[in-house]
Amino acid sequence: KQKSIVFVFTRIKHRHLRFLVKFSKKIPAKMASSTATAPSTDPGPSSSSIAPKTAAEKHAERMARLKNLHLQRNEARVSNHSEVLAEDERKKLPTNWEARKRQADWLIDDSKARAEAEAKGLDYNRVKLMKVSAAEADRFDKLKSKKKNADPGFSDYEAQTARQYNRLIKTMEPRDLVKYEEQKAQYGDAFYGGPNVVLQGMHKDSPGAIDKMVKDLEQQIDKRKKFSRRRTHNDDADIDYINEKNARFNKKLERFYGEHTAEIKQNLERGTAI
Repeated sequence: KQKSIVFVFTRIKHRHLRFLVKFSKKIPAKMASSTATAPSTDPGPSSSSIAPKTAAEKHAERMARLKNLHLQRNEARVSNHSEVLAEDERKKLPTNWEARKRQADWLIDDSKARAEAEAKGLDYNRVKLMKVSAAEADRFDKLKSKKKNADPGFSDYEAQTARQYNRLIKTMEPRDLVKYEEQKAQYGDAFYGGPNVVLQGMHKDSPGAIDKMVKDLEQQIDKRKKFSRRRTHNDDADIDYINEKNARFNKKLERFYGEHTAEIKQNLERGTAI
């Protein structure tokens, strides 16, 4: 019985395998026939445009792309080499060579323009100013005023005394001839002074003169408090203040503790502080 059961099972297994083989052969044929007979509903490109490319065409495209890449690489190599040579030539020149070259070119152009203006009988300075815009002229004036020191200051105490004397003369009241004659009659020969003249106790200051002196001293004290060396404002500097008073305070801190807090400040800016 066991042998008969095994025999029947093997027969069924072989039949099932033959059926699967026949069915697998029929499926591609049916799919090909259905695709050939089914009407095309896609209004896309023609069959010639979607035809698969041959191996030769694909190889030609790859070679064309490779050739283009080779050309780009060669162009980059030539450009880099020329830049390296130009940089080497610039390094061999003096540090201020470009500025000197620009100045020399400007002098040559200026001399040519001056000669042309003189040949035409024109004033070169007027011709040159006619080519300068109002904005450039304003900028040149600002640069000149910035370079020119309106207050040269003083180098010794003698110059300081002379400056103060000239400043006080400008604040004096106009000359009063009536008062002048009164003082002349009051002092007599002592009015003109001399080596043996003592004016102590003879002159009495008026309240107006005293008030004027006090006012002048207060102005000097207030000016000393507000005085500061004029510094050019840097627009590109970091803004780490909320007002002018805070900016001055931060500058004082930077002046005294900047070298000790530089690393801490950098860590806070990078966000790597502990």
